[in-house]
Amino acid sequence: LRKSSGAMPHRGGVRFSVDSPRNCVLRDWIATGLAAPSSHDPRIVKLEVTPNQPVLDAGRETQVQVHAVWSDGLRHDVTASALYDSRDERIVEVSGLGLVRATSPGKGAVTVRFAGQVAAVDVTVPYAKPQGVTDFTPANFIDELAAIEWQRLGVTPAPPASDTEFVRRAYLDLIGTLPQPAEVRSFIQSNDPAKRTNRIDQLLERAEYVDYWTLKWGDLLRAHRRYLGDKGLDTFQGWLRRCVRENRPLDVICRELLTAQGNLFTSGPVAYYFVDSKPEELAETTAQVFLGVRLQCARCHHHPLEAWSQDDYYGLSAFFTRLEIKDSGNLGVRFGGPKTLRPTATDNPNRMPLIRRAPQLFNEPPVTADNGKDVRQHLADWITRPDNPYFARNFVNRYWAWLTGVGLFEPVDDLRATNPPSHPALLDALARDFADHHFDIKHLLRTICNSHVYQLASERNPARDGNGLLFTHRVPRRLPAEVLLDAVNHAAGTAESFDGQPPGTRAIALPDPTVTSYFLTTFGRPVRTNACECARGSTADLSQALHMLNSAAIHNKVIQPAGRLGRMLKAGAGDAEIIEELYLAILARLPSADERQTVRELLAEAPSREEGLQDLLW
Repeated sequence: LRKSSGAMPHRGGVRFSVDSPRNCVLRDWIATGLAAPSSHDPRIVKLEVTPNQPVLDAGRETQVQVHAVWSDGLRHDVTASALYDSRDERIVEVSGLGLVRATSPGKGAVTVRFAGQVAAVDVTVPYAKPQGVTDFTPANFIDELAAIEWQRLGVTPAPPASDTEFVRRAYLDLIGTLPQPAEVRSFIQSNDPAKRTNRIDQLLERAEYVDYWTLKWGDLLRAHRRYLGDKGLDTFQGWLRRCVRENRPLDVICRELLTAQGNLFTSGPVAYYFVDSKPEELAETTAQVFLGVRLQCARCHHHPLEAWSQDDYYGLSAFFTRLEIKDSGNLGVRFGGPKTLRPTATDNPNRMPLIRRAPQLFNEPPVTADNGKDVRQHLADWITRPDNPYFARNFVNRYWAWLTGVGLFEPVDDLRATNPPSHPALLDALARDFADHHFDIKHLLRTICNSHVYQLASERNPARDGNGLLFTHRVPRRLPAEVLLDAVNHAAGTAESFDGQPPGTRAIALPDPTVTSYFLTTFGRPVRTNACECARGSTADLSQALHMLNSAAIHNKVIQPAGRLGRMLKAGAGDAEIIEELYLAILARLPSADERQTVRELLAEAPSREEGLQDLLW
């Protein structure tokens, strides 16, 4: 105590004064004999923070008050003892005693920690005085809730996207495919006021929809022959495609995966237990994929940014200890080693985790198996409950990010109190609506795509909301590797040839990353080694630029006689027709007057008409 109060020289310096509450607590504890903790001691169950959603003008301050609530009902002010951190000091700063200061406009968060519990203060710093949002008519509850947030921040949304901008966006987001020129023409020429809604419905029934969203789920669940073998991958891939094609409810998909049993070659969802096999791995994957909770830190210690402890980690792991994997006899010899997964009535000693715990869900009492009931069914029941605070919110945020490029909270698979969403009311409303509609994925996609928030124009250099977290405009983003390769072939009118795949197979329909493609590897196709959304590369680099600029692969597509341009030249199409066709095929719009003039100059300077048009296509 003398060292920490500065009465005695100490390398660590003065930690607190003699009359401080911390010194008094330590002194009294020592004086009473350094009593050890008891299992009967009250425990802290939550933190209450006020204000928890302050609105502060830049330069203004507010004092946060923190109260700890114990299991015996005691409520005590711990403001002076809590720890505070700002997630973005460009927007908000915080002192060691909880004094919050707004520094610049935007949305910021302050993390509050005390005795293993965490909370967050969601700080709004307006760009201007709160004002009504004009020239924006809500189409559904998404728009209404977004407008309320915009009003608090004093920001206005971009204008609506044009028909050509919308149609290109909807095709790429919903089916990972560019529209054909004829589809663009028919859409922009239509006067039907419901044409956007109708086109969304049509896209959800396309074959490409199944390909594209099977690819998404294959990434998330890491469908790969390294874990499953060729036959196992085929079975898993086929099951995923059926789920997407039949629009199987998300809670049903989750339940089938978590309670799967049977042979890997005949039961698709069993693959979940061969991608990961150890109870600890299954606990981490289940938490991250289905709950949006990154539980990995709690394997060795209490999570530094959340309330998750080792009890939570190993309690979840215990749901996967009553499983047995067996070879399938002669069938295994014939087909290369299929295995069968089956539940057992008791813990399998070969699957026991480092720390033994009874199966236990977050903040729930321990689970006991009822009359031999598969304990995993308790887990599936809890995860898919409509009132589960994680399941629906996790997935509506994933789908929102897949459609807009930015999640309501980021990273999209890190749902925790200290990572508050940019639009809390919107996230909760989307989750309720999703659960109320029985976890219907197509309903969720329709709801988001029909909102005017989704249909706002893009802005490359916005004066406000530069990172797009407020969704006042569409944030431009690069196409995923598979979609980009298909788009290049669509533009050139060519087809890719993949080893071991039928002719005409598109990149979005490939079963796993073992199918060789220099283009896909270069542009960040995930190798499916972990369940994190960050596994897909999204950073530009020199090799990507050089590939698009001067690779023989791109050049050969442009000059292909059987390609889009080659066919039109052979048919005797005129310059105007070819120019419009290329713009519609690649950019889903007609060229402007200035662009037409630029193209005419290009063609006039080219060594030949054919080379000039090839340059235009490139």
